[in-house]
Amino acid sequence: MTDVVQRVLRETTDDILVFLPGAGEIRTVGDAIAETLHGKAASDVSLHPLYGDLPFEEQERAILPSAGRKIVLATNIAETSLTIHGVGVVIDSGLTRRLQYDPGTGMNRLVTVTVSQAAARQRQGRAGRQYPGVCYRLYSHHTFQSLIPFAPPEIAISDLSSLVLDLAAWGVKDPALLSWLDPPPPSAWRAAQELLKELGALDAKGSITPVGVSMARLPLHPRLGRLILKAAELGCPSLGADLAALLSERDIIRHSRSSFPHPTGGFDLSDRLGLLGQWRQNKMLPKTADAFVLRAVDRTSQQLRRLMGKKSEAAGETTGGMIPRLLLFAFPDRIAKRREDDNSRYVLRQGRGVRLSAKILPGGSPYLIAVMVDKGEKAEGTVHMAEPLTEELIREALGDQIETRRQIVWDKQEERIVATLEEHLGAIMLSAKPVNPPEKEVVSVLCEAIRSKTVKITYSREVLQFQARVRLMQKTFPEESWPDLSEEMLLSAPQDWLLPWLSGIRNGEQLAALNILPALTERLTWEQRRLLTERAPVTIAVPSGYNIPIDYVSGDIPVLAVKLQEMFGLADTPAIAGGRIKLLLQLLSPARRPVSITRDLSQFWNTGYPQVKKELKGRYPKHPWPDDPWNAIPTRKTKVRNLKEKN
Repeated sequence: MTDVVQRVLRETTDDILVFLPGAGEIRTVGDAIAETLHGKAASDVSLHPLYGDLPFEEQERAILPSAGRKIVLATNIAETSLTIHGVGVVIDSGLTRRLQYDPGTGMNRLVTVTVSQAAARQRQGRAGRQYPGVCYRLYSHHTFQSLIPFAPPEIAISDLSSLVLDLAAWGVKDPALLSWLDPPPPSAWRAAQELLKELGALDAKGSITPVGVSMARLPLHPRLGRLILKAAELGCPSLGADLAALLSERDIIRHSRSSFPHPTGGFDLSDRLGLLGQWRQNKMLPKTADAFVLRAVDRTSQQLRRLMGKKSEAAGETTGGMIPRLLLFAFPDRIAKRREDDNSRYVLRQGRGVRLSAKILPGGSPYLIAVMVDKGEKAEGTVHMAEPLTEELIREALGDQIETRRQIVWDKQEERIVATLEEHLGAIMLSAKPVNPPEKEVVSVLCEAIRSKTVKITYSREVLQFQARVRLMQKTFPEESWPDLSEEMLLSAPQDWLLPWLSGIRNGEQLAALNILPALTERLTWEQRRLLTERAPVTIAVPSGYNIPIDYVSGDIPVLAVKLQEMFGLADTPAIAGGRIKLLLQLLSPARRPVSITRDLSQFWNTGYPQVKKELKGRYPKHPWPDDPWNAIPTRKTKVRNLKEKN
């Protein structure tokens, strides 16, 4: 920056307007330029800051013509309405300060951002208001092309809690009742309402409360307004003013905190208050502290004390234990509980996970108020400023917001139902004790665990057979209303068919032993059960006189696995479903190994049997292998046993 200013001073005789983001940068750049001008021929050049908080007289000196050349260091206040006499050169840093919602603090904060293309053109135009001029941009043309065309409206990027509170004070709860140039984003409006309810400024219906009326009278963010009011109520207004000032200004700690002490075990808001007190006493600070910001914090604190009608001294105040108490009322949504498996990881009241910054030493406190939290690149945010908290204080301050819930879940590790009576503050569980749960709720949890496949029910061979038989009826008799008993359908709604059979079940062993066949049978009407037994029997009689089970599970066609000798004399393949479905015969050897698979038994006797007989007669000589299977006696026994039984 100073090099460009020096070049312009050498090459032109015009006054110079330099655009910088804020007052801090104006002071820094001004000091650097003044040092380069010291003792040089350019001593007739005067430096003038220009920003909103300057006294009117100083602003006039920057704007009006001067006897010599001048350099005006300005914020975006000089972009539009002001004409600065004599300016022929503009130097644009490409940066500006904008009020924007800071999710870290949950409040609006001035942040430094790049300008829009429209703002850059406005700055360029300042060089040609009175006569042709030159604009030096301290960024490339490619960077200019990548800038957003226009800055977003403030209402689209800001925290709306102050706006919502002011409108509530006027009786407006619905933004649709007003005409807006740019309407507030619905999500931001809802978030602001929820915060104000947590702060006690709005009731459940969105109407302003007496506390909200008092907060609306303060020129502060609602969080800080609530803090100030509570501090006055508890008799520590000076502490409240200091806390509010620290939270509203930039951090007084800069760069690395490696040399900064942690007397509280790593939670650093109390440390910052200690630094502020130390600076007030002797103006001595460690290198890590920013004296300029400290002065701003002190000024803000004094203003807040005057606002409350208090003297600047804090004599007589009792501050012990008040810091977390006050923060609790300003940041009720930032209460966090430590996770059991890691001292540096916490969960916020809203359910979001956070991790302590590496600059904060884990103090081991089970609860804290996360005053400064960033979004985090991954799922968890990072806590950069916090204060320890006790459960007793949470209960004392927010007892009316603590909910008691009966929690019944399926514990995956222990494979059992676990029922507890829990106290919750949002996503934070304060306590839990075991209870005896109602049977109806246990069964409901079991159904959900089954539906989500967290637990498995047992599908025995008998159950699979039953499902396959019903599925065969669906396919064979589509005109009839057979229920869908597929696993997919059963798991999608276990509450529709399994509820009565889950009574008394509490663990995985009991669930695994549950026979669900009666429950599936109940899905059929009495007539359907009769037809199922008639059309898709479990067994079928064969010529040997025995009833052989039919396998409905192995494929689309039911299978009858039977010893070849038991089928002697039978010409037609056995059929079910009123003769519509011929069984798939698995003709077995005496060792019960398949020797032929067919749905045409007659053809097998004529063409397949001779070859089978030739191959197996010598291997199984004790079993009958007649030359004429059509007229042979069907049997499952050996020849010897058949003779004995005859005799």
